[in-house]
Amino acid sequence: MHRSLFLIGGTLLLLAGCNASKTPENKEPVLFTVAGKPVTTAEFNYVYNKNNSQPDNGVAKGSVQEYLDLYTNFKLKVTEAEKRGLDTTTAFRKELEGYKEQLAQPYLTEKNVTDQLVKEAYERMKQEVNASHILVNVAPDADPKDTLAAYNKIMELRRRIEAGEDFNTIARTQSDDPSAKENSGNLGYFTALQMLYPFEKAAYNTTKGQLSMPIRTRFGYHLIKVNDVRPAQGEIKVAHIMVRATPGIPKADSVVAKRKIDAIYNRLARKENWDKITAQFSEDASSATNGGELPWFGTGRMLPSFEEAAFKLTAVGDISKPVQTPYGWHIIKLIERRSLPAFEEMESYLRSKVAKDSRSELNKTAFLKRIKQEDNFQEIKAARDFALSKATDSLTTGTWHYTDLDKETKELNQTLFTLQDRQFTVKDFFTYVQKNQKSVLNGSAGHVMNVLYDNYVTTTLLNYERENLESKYVDYKMLVNEYRDGILLFQLMDEKVWSKAIQDTVGLQAFFEQNKENYKWDIRADAIVINAANKDILAQAQQLLATGKYELKKSRPEPILFSVGKDVLTPENTEQLTTLSDRLIGDPLLTITLTGNADMKESSGKNANLANRRAQQVATFLKGKGVADTRITVTANKPKSINATNRNVSFTLYTSDIKGIEETLNITNPLAVQVQNKRFQKGENKILDEITWQVGTYNLEKDGRSVFIKINKILPPGYKNLNEVRGIATSDYQTYLEKEWLKELRQKYSVQVNQAEVQKLTQK
Repeated sequence: MHRSLFLIGGTLLLLAGCNASKTPENKEPVLFTVAGKPVTTAEFNYVYNKNNSQPDNGVAKGSVQEYLDLYTNFKLKVTEAEKRGLDTTTAFRKELEGYKEQLAQPYLTEKNVTDQLVKEAYERMKQEVNASHILVNVAPDADPKDTLAAYNKIMELRRRIEAGEDFNTIARTQSDDPSAKENSGNLGYFTALQMLYPFEKAAYNTTKGQLSMPIRTRFGYHLIKVNDVRPAQGEIKVAHIMVRATPGIPKADSVVAKRKIDAIYNRLARKENWDKITAQFSEDASSATNGGELPWFGTGRMLPSFEEAAFKLTAVGDISKPVQTPYGWHIIKLIERRSLPAFEEMESYLRSKVAKDSRSELNKTAFLKRIKQEDNFQEIKAARDFALSKATDSLTTGTWHYTDLDKETKELNQTLFTLQDRQFTVKDFFTYVQKNQKSVLNGSAGHVMNVLYDNYVTTTLLNYERENLESKYVDYKMLVNEYRDGILLFQLMDEKVWSKAIQDTVGLQAFFEQNKENYKWDIRADAIVINAANKDILAQAQQLLATGKYELKKSRPEPILFSVGKDVLTPENTEQLTTLSDRLIGDPLLTITLTGNADMKESSGKNANLANRRAQQVATFLKGKGVADTRITVTANKPKSINATNRNVSFTLYTSDIKGIEETLNITNPLAVQVQNKRFQKGENKILDEITWQVGTYNLEKDGRSVFIKINKILPPGYKNLNEVRGIATSDYQTYLEKEWLKELRQKYSVQVNQAEVQKLTQK
């Protein structure tokens, strides 16, 4: 968490959009120096303008000075990290390279092509296509003969369909898409950016009812039949109430979740207030406080079951029946419908999708073409022909070695192609081949060598461009520098501030004592609040409250079984009891009653006390594991019938935690009762805020529910304990440590400010 804040906001490292501004060649004036190391006006201006929310660069002197102080502090920390050699470690260099790779991506694209693809995607999103397809598999890098075979097969299938054979039948019997056997190749409705780009392009360019020509994707060749084209459904805004129930949870928990969502739905069907029900019961924390409202979405942007149920709602205010998704159960309410948003509203989303979509290959092709020209790519045909001629069958098994060609030293050292004044030799290419070759099932050696050559040229072009980005683009150079400094400082900040504040418990305690006035409670009420569905349930809850002991039926342990006439614990028994003892030790509010049982036959003669001995055996085991004697009650039942299930020790589990009332009363209705027992501040509980804060009990009706409040005592304003505010106090201590550290750094390293340059900045 610290690192993400540090790189994004805490140290001014906000990622700016890429642009094509070139690095200036003229020498920039120095704004200030730290330990003799200069920081130019250009660097400061770049970071300042990027992080300043004001659209104008002309700002008040105080603002510039304030930012200059922050940036100076930042550079002081960088200087300290460099003096300690943190920029020379392997871990630092590896992490920086990773960030550089991420930062380089926007500069390794062709913006004009991206713009066109984004606009094309938007236009296509105005329609939704229902299409079916037939697939003939062929790998992207398949040998030409295999590619031709796949093409001939798909063309034969197309001729059969054009001659009158049923598309659906051929899809079920001939398609390599496994789902076609069930759906006859039908893909349902889709829109732009939901299919591979070549597939999408063909689908949108094929007339309704017509069959496309073969289309190649990374999966193989497709025939596409367009069944229908309709205007886009647009977008809808909905709210939802969610009860979590993820796949794989225990069956009992799944049943409880279903009961809870059904109970909520029944209340909504009785026209109870949506917002109040959502705030009280929805388990989607991110939306529960605003009525369950979700962002706008359209076709293909939600889980299918959720989306289908949402779009079926017709009138504003309609609610769906409970709908299940991998996240749990949902009730959906329609808030509003709208047509496709304006391009300007969707542009950012579309650009993100296009960058990850298969159409980005078009961008890559255009980019490579441009940098070939910019970097003056020159290929030597004779050398290329020589290199490709050295393909042997060992390439198809991944065992090819260029060292077999050592005698041809002159040919190996000849230039294959050049970028600017840099030469790349045949030997360089062969080294790449030897490292990147892999066994192929089908394909000729010549084809494999051609593919590797194309990949080598592409890789070399991209690497060359990456190496020169800092000299070509000032934005990239600045970003790399910022991330370098941010990564560099993380370890030092952790040592000096973050972890130190957590580990230095003595220092934290002293800081807390010196600043106790900053950590005070306002008036509080020590109270119990029981919110019940009706008066009868509230009365049951109050009766339970009086006992102070609540049975946990839902989580009751399974009985321990014994053999006929035996009271000795088996290995299976001890394993089960060990789990039980761990639970009891882990929750000191739990107590347990052990009930020994024996059948009618066992209770006769010498076995008369067998039921009690079994219970005592279990009690002894639990005590031996560390469970206090006072938390265990032992009883025995008289047998009522000869039944193997009676040869056991059964358990009744209790808790003194007041939340146990919920488990006791919410078995049939998960919304029956809610219980809170804590020290409340003003504003923390709306119902409690409506009564006068005096010791006593109160009964009232609120939002159709019965409420009982018991105020045990009123606590006057006072100082908080450190444990009550440890998180806030630790954060404050970190701030204090950082300030003290900066004082040391300013004494350790000289800072010289060019006031004339500062003055120029304030006068712009």
